[in-house]
Amino acid sequence: MLTCITDPVYPSGRAVDSADREGTNATPDEANIQCAREGRNVDDTSKSERTVLCGIRAGILAAFVAGIRRRNPGAVVNGVAAFALTYLPRLLERRFDVDLRGWQRTYLSVAMLAHAVGMLGLYDDDDRWWWWDHLTHTLSSTVLGGIAYVVADRRGRDPRRTVAVALIGGGVVWEVLEYGVHALTDRLGVDPVLVPYSARDTALDLLFNLVGGAVVVAFGDRLLENLLGDD
Repeated sequence: MLTCITDPVYPSGRAVDSADREGTNATPDEANIQCAREGRNVDDTSKSERTVLCGIRAGILAAFVAGIRRRNPGAVVNGVAAFALTYLPRLLERRFDVDLRGWQRTYLSVAMLAHAVGMLGLYDDDDRWWWWDHLTHTLSSTVLGGIAYVVADRRGRDPRRTVAVALIGGGVVWEVLEYGVHALTDRLGVDPVLVPYSARDTALDLLFNLVGGAVVVAFGDRLLENLLGDD
């Protein structure tokens, strides 16, 4: 049975922590009553987010199992990585003392699910699923670009330039890694974990990385306002 553990959160997505209760000297029940008076339903929001996250992780696990059954090492390895990265938002919150909104945590997990599912053959089917690779690169680049945007803003730097550098540099490194891993596995005589398809595919990957970056630059102030530094 898949069990997911998340902290209670407000509808805004901010996690309920001890500071919320200590500040009012309230017990957990009293804190829930206070939230109800203010129109915040802690339990419902927490259950909803937990249910969605469990569903996403179940989907990634299903892709992982399918990879094992098909003897597809790429799907297996990427499934493990995608599942692990669904825990990244909570780690970032604890490490950097920030409060992500529920949709932000869910968004990152959806990006991981899309990539894990793509490894089951969607990336190879150019006739029916030609757009899937573009979708996953756009999703992944908005995640990386969003992190770069927040870091730059909190350090007083120009977020737009930082996002561009992060996505162009990160995209090039990823594509080189794909070619390197494929060459190594081919030399060892094992199935590749990452597969570069063509120069055209590489160019399109980099293009859609920039599409994701443009989305972050255009809407970063609004969508990431809870993570940005004080003006």
